[in-house]
Amino acid sequence: MNNFQESPSPIDNSPITLNCNGKLINLDEPKIMGILNVTPDSFYDGGKFTEEKAIIERVQQMVFHGATFIDIGAQSTRPGAVIIEENEEISRLIPVINLIIRNFPNVLISVDTMRSKVAKQAINAGASLINDVSGGEHDPSMFDFIAQSRVPYILMHTQGTPETMQQNPEYDHVVADIYSILVQKVLVLRRKGVKDIVLDPGFGFGKTVAHNFKLLKMLGFFKNSGCPVLAGISRKSMICKTLKVNPDKALNGTTALHMAALMNGASILRVHDVKEAAEVVKLFLAYQNS
Repeated sequence: MNNFQESPSPIDNSPITLNCNGKLINLDEPKIMGILNVTPDSFYDGGKFTEEKAIIERVQQMVFHGATFIDIGAQSTRPGAVIIEENEEISRLIPVINLIIRNFPNVLISVDTMRSKVAKQAINAGASLINDVSGGEHDPSMFDFIAQSRVPYILMHTQGTPETMQQNPEYDHVVADIYSILVQKVLVLRRKGVKDIVLDPGFGFGKTVAHNFKLLKMLGFFKNSGCPVLAGISRKSMICKTLKVNPDKALNGTTALHMAALMNGASILRVHDVKEAAEVVKLFLAYQNS
């Protein structure tokens, strides 16, 4: 691991963009992805956003505070979560997409799903990106769907499934192992014609606290793939276990690690707390441009 550079440069220094329904999003300045869980059992905000009024207020707040993307999840992927039936995921998800599109027609919706059929219905309803926490492992048809639909794809690494992923996760060299797995999948996607790929090393998805911090420290290494990198560390166990707090007390720790993620090359922060994350981005840019 000592041969890895702490702050590697990306392969291509040209502007990094994502084509979201014909709108080019420039990632030269980091962007915020606000989390909207419409599940009853997500680890932090499960059950809070299942009614229309709460959903509209939540999205309005996130957009106002600077979220470029709204990431909707209808299937909890917390450690130990049970995978729901496909039809149940669709019945939770599609009405929420329709509601958001009606009230916020210009918003860019990302859908957190592992299923190509769910992804297809979401894109048809107006979603702009697919965020697959399984990295194509759950549904072998996902890569072909992404290639056909030509939407940006967030390719995340998970070891195991939500039910099993935190049962003694092990790696030979966590950064090298995960990088190799993701890059092999990037090559498959490229051969299928997929252009817009975002890498997510999958903090908390089959990793120990030590694994998570090593990945955060070496986050910039993943840019050697030529893909922008997303960091999803908001209120996660790497913070809670280190500080010995519950997720509802983990905002300060999240803010600290968001700055670390940006310093180490993250292009997108996936967050519960948009206002605070946007402030981190603003301070980071002021620091970078000083």
